[in-house]
Amino acid sequence: MTNVVALLDILAVCGVVISAILACHTEKLLSAVISLGVTGIFCAAAFLVMHAPDVAISEAAVGAALTPLVMIVALKKMRGGDD
Repeated sequence: MTNVVALLDILAVCGVVISAILACHTEKLLSAVISLGVTGIFCAAAFLVMHAPDVAISEAAVGAALTPLVMIVALKKMRGGDD
């Protein structure tokens, strides 16, 4: 069982790192915002593996849903939805 938890923890951390790198290096802002949302999902998964479900729920709500939504609305208002 410990090996499974360690594997899930490694996968979650690798997912956070890869999606954060993608968010920093993409050319389009919408792709960067989506990558940021994926980073929040992987962070929530990492918190679940660490047995912190209350923090995972908060991260999923704010980091994976609310923050990207606000950024997408701001991009749409700035550009007029041309992206």
